[in-house]
Amino acid sequence: MFYVYFLKSISYQDRFYVGYSIDLKNRVKRHNDKLVRSTKTYAPWELIFYEAYKSRFDAKRREKYLKTTKGRKVLHLMLRFSLDKLESRL
Repeated sequence: MFYVYFLKSISYQDRFYVGYSIDLKNRVKRHNDKLVRSTKTYAPWELIFYEAYKSRFDAKRREKYLKTTKGRKVLHLMLRFSLDKLESRL
């Protein structure tokens, strides 16, 4: 399976990350162990949401969409009860 995931920083409430991985559990662990350069400053991370795909192409396409402004807004609306202080950011 191929996974698209959404992380929220526990230390920095306004920091989020969308990524893609084949091994979701290991990838989240790498983020929290500060082994990913783009996210190590904002660790630790909490996994908020993920989707599983059979096709790598579909997963990469979804990741790319969720990284757009519109995709982020959709995520924030879908997950508004899982995210703190959402109303003040939208």
